[in-house]
Amino acid sequence: MRLRNLFVFGAAALATASPPSADTEEDITRENTYFNGKKVPPILELTPANYKEELKKSKFLMVKHFSPWCGHCQEFLPTFQTLYEYYYTSKPVGKDADFTEFYDFRFAELNCVAYADLCTENKVAAWPTTILFEDGEPLVTFRGVKHISVLSGAVEDALEKVKPNTRPKTLELPEPGDKTSPDSKAETEKTEKADAREKGSEKELVKETEKEKETETSTAASADASTEGEATPKKTYTVNYNTPSQKVTPKPSNPNPKGLSVPLTWELFQSMVTLTQEPWFVKFYAPWCHHCQAMAPNWEQLAKEMKGRLNIGEVNCDRDTRLCKELRVRGYPSIMFFKGGEKVEYEGLRGLGDFVQYAEKAIDLSSGVPDVDFDSFKALEEKEEVIFLYFYDHATTSEDFLSLERYPLSLIGKAKLVKTRDPKLYDRYKITTWPRLIVSREGRPTYYTPLAPREMRDTRMVLNWMKSVWLPLVPELTPSNARDIMDGKIVVLGVLNRENEDSFRGAIREMKSAANEWMDKQIQLFQIHRQDLRDAKQLRIEEAEDRGDQRALRNAKNIRINMDRSDMKEATFAWVDGNFWQRWIRTTYGIDAKDGDRVIINDEDKRRYWDQTSTGNPIVPSRTSILETLNKVTVNPPKLKPKLTIGVIEKMFFDIKMTFKEHPYLSMGCILGIAFGLFQWLMGRTTRRARSHFKLEEGVGMKESKPSTLFGGSSNTATKAD
Repeated sequence: MRLRNLFVFGAAALATASPPSADTEEDITRENTYFNGKKVPPILELTPANYKEELKKSKFLMVKHFSPWCGHCQEFLPTFQTLYEYYYTSKPVGKDADFTEFYDFRFAELNCVAYADLCTENKVAAWPTTILFEDGEPLVTFRGVKHISVLSGAVEDALEKVKPNTRPKTLELPEPGDKTSPDSKAETEKTEKADAREKGSEKELVKETEKEKETETSTAASADASTEGEATPKKTYTVNYNTPSQKVTPKPSNPNPKGLSVPLTWELFQSMVTLTQEPWFVKFYAPWCHHCQAMAPNWEQLAKEMKGRLNIGEVNCDRDTRLCKELRVRGYPSIMFFKGGEKVEYEGLRGLGDFVQYAEKAIDLSSGVPDVDFDSFKALEEKEEVIFLYFYDHATTSEDFLSLERYPLSLIGKAKLVKTRDPKLYDRYKITTWPRLIVSREGRPTYYTPLAPREMRDTRMVLNWMKSVWLPLVPELTPSNARDIMDGKIVVLGVLNRENEDSFRGAIREMKSAANEWMDKQIQLFQIHRQDLRDAKQLRIEEAEDRGDQRALRNAKNIRINMDRSDMKEATFAWVDGNFWQRWIRTTYGIDAKDGDRVIINDEDKRRYWDQTSTGNPIVPSRTSILETLNKVTVNPPKLKPKLTIGVIEKMFFDIKMTFKEHPYLSMGCILGIAFGLFQWLMGRTTRRARSHFKLEEGVGMKESKPSTLFGGSSNTATKAD
């Protein structure tokens, strides 16, 4: 059985174990508010059910288009609410009439996350967007956060248009969040002053009266100055589209406030995901896809689990083909994580637990690369198996930091990335040049060794190195990381029983000890091999100098010591839960997990494995047993006979396939040679048949002519006799 069965079993098992999602939601009760002591009902909410009806019900309808998670929308919330409360409780000049009925003017709001199609119809491309409708048609549009005076100007123009000379000459607008208007405050103060007059002395009454007169005079003067030069006595309100946004203290982002998966269109995706720094976990699906339908409950439950923590979205690729094509969605469902215009594709399993685990790490890593000191890094090592540590100093450039910020997205679910400038960590890892990057796997450092400073900023090169070292020393083999562990390597695979804690901890400890010792040995061999190459180069240089051969000396100095070990097969360590993967282990390696902990040395590329030591005993999770067998297996050719994970006939076709893959030109030459030889043999055989046919025809003609010759001979003889 192939390694792909591991993926099938894992997906089936986790899909079975995933709990169903709850489809019920808590109803949010909307409460009345109070302004100037009057009750104000909740602002009208537009939905697909009432949208067209409410739009035509009033002559004027001012609608705020918003998203609950949007920080700018949260800033704009008190402004629009106060504007609504102020006008709802206001009255026309000189008339005791209800504002809404008298002017036929109402306020409403539309949630673009819940009802994206309605916002798309109104061409809402960013939030918040405020549109004033007249008779169901857009009259004025405000994009972004606007000051209350800007919105009030548009309202006053509309009110004066429908009911001329019913608006005050001047307006004193409240501040966002106020519960009383300045006019109401002034009246309250006058009432309090009147009470004070009755209780106070005549002198105080005179002083208060003089102050009121001075105030009224100055107010009238300012009103005359503001209306000077106007054609009409009323105040003119001009909508200034370039008015700066109201300066409000930014509030912390509140992602996914309702615990829902947000339907994203192309326009919404641009405004909510691409053009923001908000992290998003998005699935791309098709309604007819059975796999998408099976995954839908887990995705809905994930959105509820991530309420208030991480934005969850979904894109219907049948409807938004353009967006899915731009993001190169190759199959359904596809899942991607986005942050600040960058993306990474999720390649794990589709169970709820897998989603939640990935999302938890995404929330942590998407916040950036944190700084650590010696103590915090030591505490981090106790929690994380793999940590990438970036060393920098005062001379590190902004370009270096910019390239560093590109890596966390690719490390989600893999490892932790931190940076430091602590001298204690410099000393611990012997760092003398900056910037420098290492990976610490359970305290064991591995260094990234660039050849030039620019290679520290080469994102692709650094990520390729990270992928080669981001697994722990002895990781657990799962369907999501099986290819990373098995392909191109000889893997020491421990088949362990997780339920027996004592035995399990002892086996892991032995395997880690064997892994450390094996890596130390490989480093020593690498250093010896490098020193041999350097010595050989030095000998050539000395020989050329002794002979005085300048040409040979130049050639010797130009010899490059190639330490590329790509042709050498790497040996790694991993373990697998023997109970959970019992069927796969039995069908692939012929081992029953019930027989106890075992170790298999697997060469997936050649479909072969070893499960016995040189003495014929099973390999057990012991440092001695593992290293003794591994030394005999990694030599070429192996000193121990392997077993096959596939049948003999299948192995024959597999070898032919691998030969073509490893030596394509030689294989093609052999095929052409064989074809040419076969062609020559067929041509030769055809030629020989043709020649034998011609000889046969010639012989047959001679035989047929004999009788005539005999008759002719007898005739001639008779003639001669005569």
